[in-house]
Amino acid sequence: MTDRPILYTCARSRGLRATWAAEEAGVDIDLKILPFPPRYLAPDYLALNPLGTVPMLVDGETRMTESCAIAHYLATRSGYTDLAIAPGEPDYGEYLDYTYHADATITFPQTVYMRFAIFEKDKGWAEAGHAYAKWFHKRLVKIEERLKDREFLCANRFTVADICVGYALILAESVGLDDGVPESLKAYRKRLTQREAYLKAFEREEAGRKALAS
Repeated sequence: MTDRPILYTCARSRGLRATWAAEEAGVDIDLKILPFPPRYLAPDYLALNPLGTVPMLVDGETRMTESCAIAHYLATRSGYTDLAIAPGEPDYGEYLDYTYHADATITFPQTVYMRFAIFEKDKGWAEAGHAYAKWFHKRLVKIEERLKDREFLCANRFTVADICVGYALILAESVGLDDGVPESLKAYRKRLTQREAYLKAFEREEAGRKALAS
């Protein structure tokens, strides 16, 4: 048994937000990399998470399956750190807004695009997938406007909001959606992915993925 939080995820999935947040916050997690999709390739996982989705964080009696919530949790597990913004601090509301905006408004159309235009394109739904790609690109305007005169989204420092939004931009590059991403956001993404904690998180997930394949 371990008293470390256990993170179940697939390499390069939304769980990267949680792996990254753990590295930034210095939280020692037990990282469990699963084959994709786990509901089919790791059926025992369904006993832990009936949704069959990743990520999933297990921390004692706590069970969490939302990547942005897990990232915030890890950043505040032992009290507020600079990675999160506490009530009463400037940009507290904005911090919450951009953290939730990352998944609900930006990553959502990306996942629909991936399903219809990549994974199930042979079923005749590719056109719908590409429509969601346009939706994704149009909804980047809020982030673009926010970062016109800022290095980071909130409180003049790197926070979980940047992790959550940054992952959506990382995903865009990896699934063929980068043509519609503004150059300013590509520069923002480059800054984020040069961070030591991001590089460690990415390499840790890749090591787990390679171990599965061997």
